[in-house]
Amino acid sequence: MSAERDSIGNVHSGRKTPEIRISGQRGRAGTALFGPAAVPVAMAKRDRIGAQPTGSGAHGRGHRLQRVCELRRRDFICLLGAAAAWPLPLAAQPPDRVRRVGVLMSNAEGDPEGQARMNALQQALAELGWKDGHNLRVTWRWSGGDVGRIRDYAAELAGLNPDLIIANGTPQVSAVRQQTRAIPMVFVLVNDPVAAGFITNLARPGGNITGFTFLEYSMVAKALEMLKEVAPTVSRVAVMFNPKTYPFYDGHLPSFTEDARKFSMEVVRAAVGSDSEIEETVAGLAARPGSGLLVPPDTYTLAHRATIVKAAALNRLPAMYAYRQSVREGGLISYGADTIDVFRRSATYIDRILRGANPGELPAQAPSKFELVVNLKTAAELGLTVSPTLLAVADEVIE
Repeated sequence: MSAERDSIGNVHSGRKTPEIRISGQRGRAGTALFGPAAVPVAMAKRDRIGAQPTGSGAHGRGHRLQRVCELRRRDFICLLGAAAAWPLPLAAQPPDRVRRVGVLMSNAEGDPEGQARMNALQQALAELGWKDGHNLRVTWRWSGGDVGRIRDYAAELAGLNPDLIIANGTPQVSAVRQQTRAIPMVFVLVNDPVAAGFITNLARPGGNITGFTFLEYSMVAKALEMLKEVAPTVSRVAVMFNPKTYPFYDGHLPSFTEDARKFSMEVVRAAVGSDSEIEETVAGLAARPGSGLLVPPDTYTLAHRATIVKAAALNRLPAMYAYRQSVREGGLISYGADTIDVFRRSATYIDRILRGANPGELPAQAPSKFELVVNLKTAAELGLTVSPTLLAVADEVIE
């Protein structure tokens, strides 16, 4: 006879036993809901203790039948009361032992974007039953895009030997992996974990790691298209990034160039590593008519976005950003994944791993929500007009 699995994964024979529904719980007659063969054992015990001598014949059989029915009815009522107080399955409750988690963030601690990400993660974990200071102890470290701090904090967190490490950003993941390949890890907002060598493939990451990606490369073509729509005179776009925090953009520039050609634009490299380099690069771009700026996801440019936004405004350079926070702080336009949503979703994997799941068997997840943010005030200052079509599809318009 073939076997089948029930809703909680137990294997049974092909023959189904009748279902019992009690106080919202479901089980099979005589199965683990009340313990193995609980009902027959209870009946036998009551019959042995409470049965009275009976006569023979039809009258005796009727008396015994009536007696058994009364006993079974009382047994069922007792079991019904026990079921109402029966605890939820252990899988639905966090374990009693306090779990320790280390988090290495790409933001500086005072960054509003970083605080929003932290709050989203904490709230999502709380909804899953994990509360910091109760059954969870979280150690937060904020790198602010500084390569030295990333390296030092990665060593510190690995040294604590937590149950799980959460790494936000490509250089953060790389630094943690240099310290440990044994502690389970969830990466959050990593552009291309396969190209970076963090996982073997998206469907089955392997090893001690899984997580949530950020950049879908089709987003770059869409970002270039929207920049061209907002600033039609742009014919040359500089891709700004820090090679120390995200060296992989050099390998992606050829595909970015192909995307730009569709909109009659060329792509150039703009590597930066300090505020002065950012200012000099933006000023040099602005000196050439038809220039624009593309700031893709990068730990460094996120941490130094204030310098980039200020330089772009000072030099009247149209710029497209990956993070909405840049536009809220004065940037022209942004298009990218909803980072808060990605952090919120990451709580599901954190929950599963803390309950015993193998990270390497959990598929890496791509973003599911994207957002377009436009700053009309900045557009006006640059002498640009945003089309009603673009405004109609924007998730947020800052006036």
